[in-house]
Amino acid sequence: KNKMAKYTGARCRLCRREGMKLFLKGNRCYSVKCEIEKRNFPPGQHGQKRHKVSQYGIQLREKQKLRRTYGLVERQFKRYFILAEKKKGITGENFLQILECRLDNVVYRLGFASSRKQAGQLVSHRHFLVNGKKVNIASFLVKPGDVIKLKEKSCGNPYILQSLESAKRYNLSWLELDSANFTGKVKALPSRDDIPIDIKEELIVEFYSK
Repeated sequence: KNKMAKYTGARCRLCRREGMKLFLKGNRCYSVKCEIEKRNFPPGQHGQKRHKVSQYGIQLREKQKLRRTYGLVERQFKRYFILAEKKKGITGENFLQILECRLDNVVYRLGFASSRKQAGQLVSHRHFLVNGKKVNIASFLVKPGDVIKLKEKSCGNPYILQSLESAKRYNLSWLELDSANFTGKVKALPSRDDIPIDIKEELIVEFYSK
């Protein structure tokens, strides 16, 4: 199987493989239907066996967890890491900050979509404007001051309305939602405390720094 290709299998298996919720299936992840709640061990016939994992293996799992959380292929993921290395500051935190600033993630964080995958589809189907201009690229990186607005024609979209109603709300200081006007604003770049992801980013830095 092409390692660069997007994963098309059951997304719940990815969470079980990583032993944690990656929140890939929207509201299902918060319900009793969540696979991790029922079977918190890796898929496959050897899933319940305990294996001794090397340091490299631990670093690799952490990288895969983060890459799968944001739904990225390896090439794109590595490119963001190289970008993070070039920025001033702590590489791991820079890396998370860049991933969080992707437009699909911001649409998800604001609550317009119940998963990043759904957010990416909404962006690519031209449902959103950034600073009044149509942007249909999920990987578009937002910056402080940017205003993300749902197009007028899309304000009645049942998926978006349902998501705004039921999406898990993150109280993030760097984003501001005006749900009455279907608008979100990027107030600042996110700090590490603003990123609610259970990940040890320093392990990923070690992985790529080999």
